[in-house]
Amino acid sequence: MVGPLKTFKESFCGRRKERLIVVKTSSKSLTPVESSSNSTESTRGTSPSAKRSTGLTMDDLLAKSPAQIKAGDMVEGTIMSVKKNEVWLDLGANGIGVISRREVGGGDLNQGDTITTSVIEPDLEEGYSLLSMKKASKERGWGELERIFAEQEIVEVTAYSANRGGLLIEFEGIRGFLPVSQLSAENYPRVSDADKDEILNKLNSLVGKSLRVRILDVSRKDNKLIFSEKEAIRDDVQARLTSLKVGDVVEGVVTGVIDFGAFVNVDGIEGLVHISEISWERVENPRKYVKIGEKVKAKIIAIDKDRLSLSIKQMSEDPWLSEVKQFKKGEVVAGKITRITPFGAFVQLSPSVEALVHVSEMSDDEGVDPEKLFKLNETKNFKVLEIDTENRKIALSLKDLKAKSSLPRSSSKSLPRGPKPSTAKAAAGKPKAKKAIT
Repeated sequence: MVGPLKTFKESFCGRRKERLIVVKTSSKSLTPVESSSNSTESTRGTSPSAKRSTGLTMDDLLAKSPAQIKAGDMVEGTIMSVKKNEVWLDLGANGIGVISRREVGGGDLNQGDTITTSVIEPDLEEGYSLLSMKKASKERGWGELERIFAEQEIVEVTAYSANRGGLLIEFEGIRGFLPVSQLSAENYPRVSDADKDEILNKLNSLVGKSLRVRILDVSRKDNKLIFSEKEAIRDDVQARLTSLKVGDVVEGVVTGVIDFGAFVNVDGIEGLVHISEISWERVENPRKYVKIGEKVKAKIIAIDKDRLSLSIKQMSEDPWLSEVKQFKKGEVVAGKITRITPFGAFVQLSPSVEALVHVSEMSDDEGVDPEKLFKLNETKNFKVLEIDTENRKIALSLKDLKAKSSLPRSSSKSLPRGPKPSTAKAAAGKPKAKKAIT
């Protein structure tokens, strides 16, 4: 540095060095003669009371002097000068300090302002201390975060970025993380097939949005700060859950559709409609029945901790009860094979009625293989063995089907009937009437 700034620094350094010289001189040992001479000179013209010893030793004086600052200390100083690349502070008894531009925090700084900084290097060769506002801000931030964590306060934060694992957040000058698993039901990215790119797109939509969170974990030593949106709303969710009971009808918004069902947000509470509770019909693909963003009404069938189990199909009458009335024990029916398992095959008799033909009712032969006997979606005739209305079960048999069984009953249109064989033969054997001759 040159010019005024050089003179400015030299004057500061000179003041610092003068203090050091005075201390060194005062601590120099004196000979008895010098001590006597100095003592005589110092007592000339003084009052008797001044001649009396104060009783203070050098150790006492050093103990009363300000303690030397060290790296990591927090010190307060008054701004003496704000330059382009640095800020100079008067630290009082601790001398002069300087903050480089990259260590200056945000906000306007003016001459005469009092600020708190952290000591990076207490005694440079030039005689001043190297300070940091950013580090001081971070130290204050950790202290505030530890207090918030201890008191379980709810705070508002804003994410500045996102990755596939969650949201990146800066709070009180400290960078932290909000994992996907700690997002509320409203903001959780429900996507099909766990598509990572789709998850990231949904998380990016939360960047810049204000979120109410609690601190889940904080560690200054490990430089770790974890947030949770779930924890911030946990008390509210529990309060709302206490007002709900099994059998209640609720309204919610579909937040995600997956292979095994649909997730529904019910006033901030997460609910799941299992695939078996979407419709009375056999559901292969839930996406054909509900869409994300759609409002649905559902019945609560179970409450598990902070999650609801819901049923959409129970909002309407069970068509099985009416459709099963068309089938009778002992009659022959036609049905379509919908599933094949080692213990048997499931057969659809009507849109809402499904029956089972057990492996023991397939053939009299031992070791029959259902996979070889049936094909998916093929239609076969079966005999009704049992109808259990209470448990919604129908048992079928293939081996008991007789060759002379009556035509099968099915939901399809009946085949057109031809004339009875006996009637046809009688008609063929009867001679035609002759025309009368006029």
